[in-house]
Amino acid sequence: MNTPTDRHAAYDKQRLFLLSVIALTTTGIGFSIRGNIASELQTALFDSVDKLRSAEMVATSLGVVFLGYAFTIAIGSLLLDYIGMGRLLCGSGLLMSIGTILVIFSQKFQGFLGLYNTVWLGMLIIGVGQGLVETVINPLAATLYPDEKTHKLNVLHAWWPGGIIIGGLLGLALGQFHFNWQVQMALVLLPAAVVVILAATSKFPPSERVAAGVPTSVMLKEVLRPFFLLWFFAMFLTAAAELAPGQWVDMALTRTVGMKGIWLLVYVSGLMFVMRHFAGPLAHKLSPVGLLWISCLLAAIGLVLLSIANSKITGLLAATVWGVGVCYMWPTMLAVASERFPRGGALLMGLMGTGGTLSIFFVLPQMGRIFDSEKIRLAGGDAAFQALTGDKLNEILGSASQYSFRVVAILPAILLVVFGAVWLSDRARGGYKPVKIVPAND
Repeated sequence: MNTPTDRHAAYDKQRLFLLSVIALTTTGIGFSIRGNIASELQTALFDSVDKLRSAEMVATSLGVVFLGYAFTIAIGSLLLDYIGMGRLLCGSGLLMSIGTILVIFSQKFQGFLGLYNTVWLGMLIIGVGQGLVETVINPLAATLYPDEKTHKLNVLHAWWPGGIIIGGLLGLALGQFHFNWQVQMALVLLPAAVVVILAATSKFPPSERVAAGVPTSVMLKEVLRPFFLLWFFAMFLTAAAELAPGQWVDMALTRTVGMKGIWLLVYVSGLMFVMRHFAGPLAHKLSPVGLLWISCLLAAIGLVLLSIANSKITGLLAATVWGVGVCYMWPTMLAVASERFPRGGALLMGLMGTGGTLSIFFVLPQMGRIFDSEKIRLAGGDAAFQALTGDKLNEILGSASQYSFRVVAILPAILLVVFGAVWLSDRARGGYKPVKIVPAND
């Protein structure tokens, strides 16, 4: 009988895992830089289009990345075993580069589309490229390390915040030397090119489902299982608690805590990078579902604290609680989906990513709308807001920023009930038990 190690002897596991790390790091760099330049996009591009709705416009353009991300994961995961992991990863690097170039030169390329729509299209293409990354790397890690899914997926996804740190620090350094937002955004082009080269020269294994001989019809049936639908809903909320505030943190908190918000995002990303390497022991002690319950509790508290933070110390404290809370959410949700529904293969893992990224597409623009609505309400109307300047304007913008975080805190609070019920149910049945599928040639 072949062992999992024998089955992967023809593939360079370390090279494939490194490629996955570089691809995910590239998406983290892009995420960080886009968050860092959000205010510049607002003033340089969107204020000239509609100053009253410019925050919503920048939030929507940032959020559309996740729309492309979401639909690409859903479609790409269904076709992964037919197109191949290598081709999809090559496509990811190419599309991230094309979308980035389109946004950088949007003022020259706008033509009949107009400036806003050109930026929107570029961000959408970036999202498609990033979606292809997520489409491949999660089932690839689950295939290469079938007995260590929670640990390996958390280690892999440590490089999402790793990319955020790299992008954040490079963006801040370029900002100090007065490089414009276009130069900062172009940083993603180099790692994207590396992804294309490595993916084109690597050999990839069949996915876990294909290796086990599970037919596509069985994979499709797994999608309709009620418990998976519940897990899909939970992914929607956990991702909203993590990624929407992360993309909004610089624009919102810079005005309220007396320091550039990107520093808080870099700090939180550092916490996540370190902590995700210890997910295995924690999941073993608490169970993956128990770990998710603790995460949601801390995330809800952290978002409330972010909504009242008004100094560097309180901002750092709030960011710490929130960061520890959201740290394990995304990779642990993926691992649980793969362990509970292994016959769903890449499709179910992809749909989890779709649920997570769709939530950002909906939640991030809502944060922008909440921000715009609250700033106008606090000012006393549209005309009154447009007349504001100086300290009074900053005070109102700061209050509107805090309010947007407070609203999002509701989402992880809802999941305390969901994860609590699943955790208790698992304990009543003897504990959390992953489902195993046996390879067809064993």
